[in-house]
Amino acid sequence: MSSEHIVLLSSSEIDKMRRAGKLAAQLLEHLGKLVAPGVSTQQLNDEAEKFTKARGAKSAPLNYAPRGCKPFPRSICTSINDVVCHGIPNSKQVLKDGDIVNIDVTPILDGYHGDTSRTFLVGNVKLEARKLVEVTEECLRRGIAEVAPGKRFGDIGAAIQEYAESFGYSVVREFVGHGIGKQFHTAPQVFHYGVRGKGPRMQAGMAFTIEPMINAGYWKTVLLDDGWTALTEDGSLSAQFEHTVLVTQTGADILTKI
Repeated sequence: MSSEHIVLLSSSEIDKMRRAGKLAAQLLEHLGKLVAPGVSTQQLNDEAEKFTKARGAKSAPLNYAPRGCKPFPRSICTSINDVVCHGIPNSKQVLKDGDIVNIDVTPILDGYHGDTSRTFLVGNVKLEARKLVEVTEECLRRGIAEVAPGKRFGDIGAAIQEYAESFGYSVVREFVGHGIGKQFHTAPQVFHYGVRGKGPRMQAGMAFTIEPMINAGYWKTVLLDDGWTALTEDGSLSAQFEHTVLVTQTGADILTKI
């Protein structure tokens, strides 16, 4: 895909993206404080919907139905342990001591999307799970550090892959980051693995997500019959962190950072 297909945001659009990103960051921080053993993922979903509506926004995931997919039935994604992404909250799914859970939120404010996620520790988490979470967060940092005008999108994926694989982990291939703005998902696709110097060049005004999913085992995933929930094929743990990033004249601006 060439960079000509990637939208460059105007200054007024960037202002709206900043507000949407700030709301997403505030929502995720709020939900993170509620994560504890005994809390159901449905409770987290309901609190997210309440928080979002109270601020004049709406939840992008709710009833989101890309081509060929069933409508997503909840307002956030909650992905526990071996769930890689797009876990569907429900009242019977209760967080347990030792779990890791990724919470992914995307509010729409004034027509623009803010998309962010992080993996939270539930109670007393084993060292190997903590390590996976720490490495995944560092993968996101290293990916963002590659963002600057003139650099290639392959630089992002290469930085993430190099770091994750140095710990014996693997990078999920089936799900990628994406352009974002008025649309939830648009060009470019942002791969979390790859080769430096490959892919379109970044330009100031581009906004996209970087959201590496890192598995403790093999990188392949399997999809449940609900059409959304993706699990690691081998049952290993998976973690994810995500920010919405804007390319500036000098580097990167993280729009979903508190």
